[in-house]
Amino acid sequence: MDLVGNNHEVSVPPIEGVCGGGTAYGWSDDGVQSTERLKGSIDPTQVPPSDLMNVWCMPSTANVGPQDMPRQIEPVNLLSARNEKESVQFAIRPKVSWGHSGTAGAVLVQCTDLCSTSGDRLSVGHSVTLRKVVPVLGIPDALVPLDMPASQINLFPGETTVIWVSIDVPSTQPSGIYEGEFVITAVKSDAESSAQSLGKTQKRQLYSDLRRCLESIEPVNITPDDNLLERMQSAATTLRTILVSPPFAEFLSENGPTDLMDEDAISNLSIRLKINLTVWDFVLPITPSLPAVFGISDTVIEDRFGVQHGSAEWYEALDFHFKWILQYRISPYFCRWGDSMRVLAYTSPWPAGHPKSEEYYSDPRLAAYAVAYKPVISSYASNDYLQNEVEILRNKNHWRKAYFYLWDEPLNMEQYDNLRTMACEIHAVAPDARVLTSYYCGPSDAPLAPTAFEAFVKVPKFLRPHTQIFCTSEWVFGNREDLVKDVLSEIKPEMGEEWWTYICMGPSDPHPNWHLGMRGTQHRAVMWRVWKEGGTGFLYWGANCYEKATVASAEIRFRRGLPPGDGVLYYPGEAFSQSHQPVASVRLERLLSGLQDFEYLKLYASRFGRGEALALLEKTGMYFGPERYTPDHMPIDVMRGEVFSTCRS
Repeated sequence: MDLVGNNHEVSVPPIEGVCGGGTAYGWSDDGVQSTERLKGSIDPTQVPPSDLMNVWCMPSTANVGPQDMPRQIEPVNLLSARNEKESVQFAIRPKVSWGHSGTAGAVLVQCTDLCSTSGDRLSVGHSVTLRKVVPVLGIPDALVPLDMPASQINLFPGETTVIWVSIDVPSTQPSGIYEGEFVITAVKSDAESSAQSLGKTQKRQLYSDLRRCLESIEPVNITPDDNLLERMQSAATTLRTILVSPPFAEFLSENGPTDLMDEDAISNLSIRLKINLTVWDFVLPITPSLPAVFGISDTVIEDRFGVQHGSAEWYEALDFHFKWILQYRISPYFCRWGDSMRVLAYTSPWPAGHPKSEEYYSDPRLAAYAVAYKPVISSYASNDYLQNEVEILRNKNHWRKAYFYLWDEPLNMEQYDNLRTMACEIHAVAPDARVLTSYYCGPSDAPLAPTAFEAFVKVPKFLRPHTQIFCTSEWVFGNREDLVKDVLSEIKPEMGEEWWTYICMGPSDPHPNWHLGMRGTQHRAVMWRVWKEGGTGFLYWGANCYEKATVASAEIRFRRGLPPGDGVLYYPGEAFSQSHQPVASVRLERLLSGLQDFEYLKLYASRFGRGEALALLEKTGMYFGPERYTPDHMPIDVMRGEVFSTCRS
């Protein structure tokens, strides 16, 4: 997002936030333009919108809180590859109140299609989506979908409301420059209530009649001297204004919003921000270069949504979550936790021979999949379960994506021995199977070396040949990036071994992680760190692991003892609205952006070498190490712009 030359109208005070997260709570309204001339009852259709509210844009890495103060309005310039998703935020803050019942007033939020000069289009509701940023524990995080193509929202006195705009560029989208607009219109507070007095059938009939009226007067040709022309133009403008008003927002999609958005009618009533998107010819690979495997708790789904393990509704619920999370370049696995951190991890709840398993494992968006060590459903149990599963999968081209995840963070010899016993069973029927083990220490009761870190480094030798994917905690390294080489020296790629990393409760601020309240660049930098350190995969323990609840709409509570947001990257939609669609967090969107940055860096390295790509990270000031990375968005744009300039065809 291009914000060069941003001349703020207000001075920005020092920022204090949760975990140093850059949230701007507690700012005063000093410096906001005076609106003393607006007194008494205000009709928003008779007042310039700039007198009613401030609207400005912010990059996707900004934590825009309720007390954030206005910035200067500027055009939005974005860059996107094909098969990439880019986002930006628009903030709205009322200057005065024109509403009732404790609100400052209502606004109608719309976005046009993004169109290129060659006629190509990124359509609203499909490629372009709007979501409202809702605070969680006072921190902007939940992204609640808004109705498309137009949505009415309430503003509150002294509060900033934020809209998250995402543009999802298909892999087949023609390259070029696309332009569109984000449109905010102040409306009368009683518009919605008056609309509710009419049934949908009545509203549809009224909408149709008004539209026919508009169509009947527009093509009339009369002489310029006749004042009838002026009257008809005025009527057309009025009708257009009515047809894009809140009572008819639900019908706009039937005819498209853009054909009703008359320049004169809307310009005087709305604030319009231009969006420019450059789509270039690079296509992000459909199969992510970095396998990012994330856990989804099946027991959380069972409890909150009231589905019985193994029932038809259970399979439907898991299938829904699997397909939804794939859009974030994540390879999900479902998980159930046993004693002493034993874990049953599986990507498909169906047996290997089931058509749905083949559908899952063959999906090109899936970079890796977990195979269950034991039957997920008791009815599938048999003495030769493991052998039957492996025999089916080993004959498939996707077997190279398979792995077994048996134990999370073994701590003592008993747990390490149990892990090795399970791995032996697997390798007895599939010598080429990959076993993944996540760990942050060696066995505490049988030290492998004099110091804890030296023992940690020796784990690969201790677990060989029972583990092929050694997945280490980033917390162990602290700010000592140089210690990575000690671990890598123990990994034997020639034997098929890999080094992956993970984050969990740690590392904590200022290191990259996905805790609630951290800076946006701190969230995005998780994947920059993976790329710089040279990991070939990444694991995250849970994406939906909030506290147990037995009602879908129950309040979201983070688990006790964990940093806020740890293990929770998306929320049940029922907790925010009547929708059953999951609600993504801003942290999940920034995670996706980090994975996309990974692809940009990989492309650059393929052209100029890894050393030059590492130099690009530092030259742009984007990332130096786990405690030294940009707090601002601009270096991200500079890095991506450099890749675009040097790698486009």
